[in-house]
Amino acid sequence: MHTIEQLTSGQLKGIKRVQIAEGLTQFPMAIFSLADSLEVLDLSGNKLSELPDNLSDLHQLKILFLTNNCFESVPLVLAKCPKLEMISFKSNSLKQLPQAALPDNTRWLILTDNKLETLPEDMGRLHQLQKLALAGNKLASLPESMANCTKLELARLSANDFKALPDWLFQLPRLSWLAVDGSPLNIEPQLEVDESVNNIASMPIVSLADIELHEVIGQGASGVIYRAKWLNQPAVLAATPIDIAVKVFKGEVTSDGYPKDELANCLQAGQHTNLIKVVAQLKQADKTGLVMELIPANYQNLGLPPSLDTCTRDTFCDATQFELKAILRILKQMASGLAHLHQNQVSHGDIYAHNTMFNRNAEILFGDFGAATNLSQLPLLQREAMEAIEVRALGCLIEDLAEHCLQNSAQANQGILTGLSTLKQACLQPSLGLRPCFKEVDDQLQQLLKLLETEVCQNV
Repeated sequence: MHTIEQLTSGQLKGIKRVQIAEGLTQFPMAIFSLADSLEVLDLSGNKLSELPDNLSDLHQLKILFLTNNCFESVPLVLAKCPKLEMISFKSNSLKQLPQAALPDNTRWLILTDNKLETLPEDMGRLHQLQKLALAGNKLASLPESMANCTKLELARLSANDFKALPDWLFQLPRLSWLAVDGSPLNIEPQLEVDESVNNIASMPIVSLADIELHEVIGQGASGVIYRAKWLNQPAVLAATPIDIAVKVFKGEVTSDGYPKDELANCLQAGQHTNLIKVVAQLKQADKTGLVMELIPANYQNLGLPPSLDTCTRDTFCDATQFELKAILRILKQMASGLAHLHQNQVSHGDIYAHNTMFNRNAEILFGDFGAATNLSQLPLLQREAMEAIEVRALGCLIEDLAEHCLQNSAQANQGILTGLSTLKQACLQPSLGLRPCFKEVDDQLQQLLKLLETEVCQNV
């Protein structure tokens, strides 16, 4: 974090990234003294409502964060910024995104938690758009031109006013992470009672007075996860461990959607060996959340979240390497868990290494249903397409893990790596109808595991 005093005194000369939050009501014009170096400008947490007409003089600016300010309209001057590609107006008071306001280079756009009712028809000119966050607005439709946004990989459309979603959205060739829950989608009358409603009703309700929170062990878009223990354990959970994990939601709407939808999807997902188990719901006047089984201490994150550079793809430490057998085991468990989810009419929406925990035996656990979608809300063709979209996300995970595979010149390993590469290509196939389903991916990974084990036995 920097200060206005540092800026005006010249202490920040030559700096590439500036972050100032001092309740500013006007754009600090001294920023222009950094025009030759400044690439990232973060003025989040101020009271700004306008940008200067000469903003484009910041000719090196690539990233602009204006989260938690007072903008009611996206300023037209942004389109003139020659290198600007990542823009955040999260949690402002946006009512309008005008035509021609966004730069052609835009690849990451965050407009979460605003009051937008429409998007401009020229959204389709954003051919570089990879990541789009629109959760928590009042959108009822998307411009047809957005079918031209063929590089779009991640879209957060939850918590809006959609009555229906366009078919072209589900056919975008690179879309891999999609969240659409929390809108009043028109669905056919359900003949059967929604199981998630029953599950929520039967889930024990507790308050923070029942729990002793300890240190933070994780944090995501929708909430903070604490290690905790029961002070007042519900009788129905008397046989379960006293040590637990508690996810406390951050607010009414997150970058992924509504916390109540996350809870419902967690419960609708049911139980699976590789899913983190939810045991109670936290509910009181000012806090809601989930109480989960505590993941054993020998588990760690499989990867790290995307960076500003990678945009939609996970990052890994430089020294990260995985045995081929571990990669196959991890992927097979993931495919099995995702097949289970889709069978239960839930998409995950956030299939990433950083949302996956693993141990030395390559056993995995994954959860974080903040971006999940209740698929029973969607027409059959869109429901089927959603599985193909998530299969592509798994293909990205295959690619990421394979890039960090320990090199082994053994002929058997090379053959299996070729098989894994073929499976990856099938998952990343631009035509959704040609991608395998999760059950088929699971079966193919099982075959590769058997082949590896056979070769190992023959070489002993």
